[in-house]
Order: sequence, then structure tokens, then C-alpha cells
Amino acid sequence: MHRAICRAHIALAFASVVVAALALSAGSAAAENYGSGSIEIANPWTRATPKGATVAGAYMTITNKGSMADRLVGGSAAAAGRFEVHRMVMEQGVAKMRPVEFGLEIKPGETVELKPGSFHVMLTGLKQPLQKGEKIKGTLQFEKAGKIDIEYSVEDVGATMPAMGGHQH
Repeated sequence: MHRAICRAHIALAFASVVVAALALSAGSAAAENYGSGSIEIANPWTRATPKGATVAGAYMTITNKGSMADRLVGGSAAAAGRFEVHRMVMEQGVAKMRPVEFGLEIKPGETVELKPGSFHVMLTGLKQPLQKGEKIKGTLQFEKAGKIDIEYSVEDVGATMPAMGGHQH
């Protein structure tokens, strides 16, 4: 009887470990990563937009694993008429968005996070509202790495980061 109880506890512990491992691997599989050459793009995302909105911000992490700098010089998104790289700046106590002249440089070994309140992509001329749970096809254009096709995950209207399945630490 005692051995049967011990075997049951061991089987239960093993099953718990297997379930935990599967949950971890599912979480990492949900992370969205794209790349070309030395450039890696992680977790591109945007927020859902209200009906009638014509602009949206888009965010991601860009890592340069190479030995030469590269620049994000442009791009496109299926849901928008125009794509611009912007930076949020404070001018006389007012936050303003300004286009990044000559593209966003990513130095060798550097990771640049495009996030709310900092560098970001402005998608203008939206063709329809962006809805939570959608995937929006896009392309990033780099000076050296060339074009990289990505998909933006559309998160909640008030999101400050991508959902945990797509966020890496």
C-alpha cells in the first residue's frame, strides 16, 4: 500500500513537471521573432484603435548582432497608407512626435526598443480600425539588411507592452 502511494506521488510529480515544461515551451513558441542578416526583430505589436482613427503607433525590439551599424529607413503595413519612424521628444513641457531623419541607427551589438513614449513607428492613413487579436502584415526596410517581413500583433487599446506570450525578458 505504501509503495503504491509513493508511486502515485512520483507519477503526479512527473506529470506536473511535464505540464510545466509544455507551458514554458508554448510561451516561448508564441514569441514573434523575425530577421535577416545580422538584424533580429522581436515582438512587433500595435494597439487596437477606435472607429474613425487614422493613425496608430507600432512597437518592437530591434537587435543588431553584426559588426556594422544598420538603419531602419522605412517600411510599410498592410493596414496603413504610410509608415514613418518617429521619436517622442519634450519641447517646453509638451510631448511631441518628430520623424527620425535619415533612419533609426542600430549600432553593432545594440538593441533598440521601439516603445510608447520613445522611438516608435507611426502608421498613418489607416484603412480600417485595428482590432485586438488581429495580425497586421508589414515590412521593415533596413539600409544593409534589406526588407524584413513581419506581423504586428494587435493588443488592447491601452496596452503598454505586448501580451506575455509575445514578450521576452
